[in-house]
Amino acid sequence: MAVVEGGDCRQWDEDAYRDSILADRESTSLTIFRTVFSPSPTNPNFIVAASSDGSIATYSLSSLISSLSPGFGNSRAQNLFVAEPHCLLHGHDGPAYDVKFYGDAEDSLLLSCGDDGRIRGWKWMDILEAKQDSLSHGDLLKPQLDLANPQHKGPWGALSPIPETNAIAVDTQGGSIYAAAGDSCAYCWDVEKSKIKMTFKGHAGYLHSVVARNSCNQIITGSEDGTARIWDCRSGKSTNVIEPGKDKKSKEFFSYVSCIALDANEKWLACGSGRNLSVWNLSASERISGITTRACIQDICFDDNQILAVGAEPVLSRYDVNGVVLSQIQCVPQSTFSVSLHSSGVICVAGYGGVVDVISQFGSHLCSFRYK
Repeated sequence: MAVVEGGDCRQWDEDAYRDSILADRESTSLTIFRTVFSPSPTNPNFIVAASSDGSIATYSLSSLISSLSPGFGNSRAQNLFVAEPHCLLHGHDGPAYDVKFYGDAEDSLLLSCGDDGRIRGWKWMDILEAKQDSLSHGDLLKPQLDLANPQHKGPWGALSPIPETNAIAVDTQGGSIYAAAGDSCAYCWDVEKSKIKMTFKGHAGYLHSVVARNSCNQIITGSEDGTARIWDCRSGKSTNVIEPGKDKKSKEFFSYVSCIALDANEKWLACGSGRNLSVWNLSASERISGITTRACIQDICFDDNQILAVGAEPVLSRYDVNGVVLSQIQCVPQSTFSVSLHSSGVICVAGYGGVVDVISQFGSHLCSFRYK
């Protein structure tokens, strides 16, 4: 924006001023819907984030930590900085909702999905070798995989809009990607052929989440209809329906299943449903525990036999499978949509305001930054 000198408003640039106001508002309202650590068995090297503006950004954790001011840790909110990504990709037309890795090595694919109903995949090695200055607009690195949810025919043959993809799960052994879509269906994609192998129908509301239970050749989906369904991937049939709010007199806290997670042994399922967290024994098809939380739960994951949960408050909570609170850590995002765990114990939470908070295995804050 042009600077007005000596009170001479003839140099005033109204368009530049308007653009600066819009840019400031967009930066504060930007939301990170999902983060994931890059494949690395020992120490976390990169964090990948999917944002509400449709972009996918990768960040070097070592570069982030080295950029911190010496006083970081005592007043984190004042020390937030806008971090420069290693690589910035234009992922989707509309918000990007999820990111996952297909594979565990450097030859893996980085997958993303979004409001445009597409699943896109980039070679992780290409991203690692990319130069940020050549990818400032995310136009040069093209996806190796580009899948779109099917459109449905309406009256007189009119096609519906492409339903959004809210979450994805992977089965590398079976060569499959599972998509939780906005048309109440889950889709199984054949990665090699880029075609749908199976459609899972049965929910009465759009899907929020999906996880793959590969040891049993199953997937589990969480829906707006308030249920989680277990599906047989060989037949496409629903084999069990889990209703977190079935035994409750009030449905206020159980309106939908927003997030689900499996433990490493794929024996326990955690469900976040409004202000309720429940844990289920899948072998016995029974609920182990259920508690009411202070705020709506927006994401969960297992850490061995414990559960990490975040939601509509600036708190990272840790529970045991019986629902007992083990610890609560204040985090920077005022509303948190994503919690991800590295095998080393490092945790990444992210959410409203484009804020990402990285927490060590000891509970201290390694770094906090704003998305760019």
